[in-house]
Amino acid sequence: MRALRLFKTLLFLAAIGFGGVLLYGYARSHPENMPWTQLDLAQPVGAFTGRKLAELTGDKGEKCQALLRRAGVRFNALPPRQSRSQCGYDDAVRFQSGGALDVAYRPRDLGTSCPVAAALALWEWHVVQPAAIEHFGQKVESIDHFGSYSCRRIYGRSEGSWSEHSTANAIDIAAFRLEDGTRITVVRDWTAEGPRSRFLHDVRDGACKLFATVLSPEYNAAHRDHLHLDQAERGAWGWRGCR
Repeated sequence: MRALRLFKTLLFLAAIGFGGVLLYGYARSHPENMPWTQLDLAQPVGAFTGRKLAELTGDKGEKCQALLRRAGVRFNALPPRQSRSQCGYDDAVRFQSGGALDVAYRPRDLGTSCPVAAALALWEWHVVQPAAIEHFGQKVESIDHFGSYSCRRIYGRSEGSWSEHSTANAIDIAAFRLEDGTRITVVRDWTAEGPRSRFLHDVRDGACKLFATVLSPEYNAAHRDHLHLDQAERGAWGWRGCR
């Protein structure tokens, strides 16, 4: 009996060791799916990428900007801005043309918090451009937006919670322009039949893996003409809103 118990113990330990080797090998080849690995914008989107992006919020941009540089994203760091106690930013960046990004944002003076910029880069590489190739056979050349920073409360109310726009931690996406000039808009094409609607739904669904909050026309009438994307800090703790 003692020999049998010893054999079972050794077998159990061997199974644990073998499992550990397998886990180590998987972690080395798929670091994006491991909760303990550092975020790398050059890696594919993994199971914990969204949480790691949200955790960048509040680091004053230093770690986030280093990630953008390593990924080949060209940008200018914006000077801190303080409008009132609830508004302003100290980690905002503005994309430069060239580098690792193919799309231009219109209007051109877009500035967002660095965590939003990092998520936008991954969104372009792994969601927007693949969806455009799938549905239209060509890439997106530019993205139209309604802006990022706005010192206001949610929905512009006079009281209540402050919007993520008040710290440049959100962006509202209105339309996409393809290489041949075709323009796909949220307000016109979200409920239309065909590839335009499917493209918009795909880029919304893909954004949900990268942003803490994603709101589309399916959420309410206030979002009938845009996709709201933000990196609210609550996303770092696992809360994610996608609709």
